[in-house]
Amino acid sequence: MNFQRGQKKEEPEINLVPMIDVLLVILIFLVITTTYSKFSELEITLPEATAIEVDKNVQRPNTIDVSVSASGGYTINLSPITFSSIEALRDALKAAAKDNQNPIIIINADAKASHQSVITVMEAARLAGYNQVTFTTEVQPKLQ
Repeated sequence: MNFQRGQKKEEPEINLVPMIDVLLVILIFLVITTTYSKFSELEITLPEATAIEVDKNVQRPNTIDVSVSASGGYTINLSPITFSSIEALRDALKAAAKDNQNPIIIINADAKASHQSVITVMEAARLAGYNQVTFTTEVQPKLQ
């Protein structure tokens, strides 16, 4: 006997909630276990310089020599300066430039000088509007 003659049959439906839960667990597992490649070193090509014998007694025109000591002291054209802000260092650079529109700033930093003290000189030169900044290095003698 068929007792369900007048009733409609319910269509079967797929319950998506358990499938979404399983996919989220798989996704979390994959994110946690994935290894990301990291660059262990940065490959850069440094510029090469040639060593020329320079007479140190000759005054170079249109330059400002800024020296930074290991203790953080500054000298501009062999005159020690003290300053309380970058703006004061900027003013000292402008005073040393006199009438030169865009002098070359030569930074002589001690090997043990802090990175921040060199950046301070570069920032003061930028604030003064000087965009030609260079560094001096010491050439190691070749062993024969």
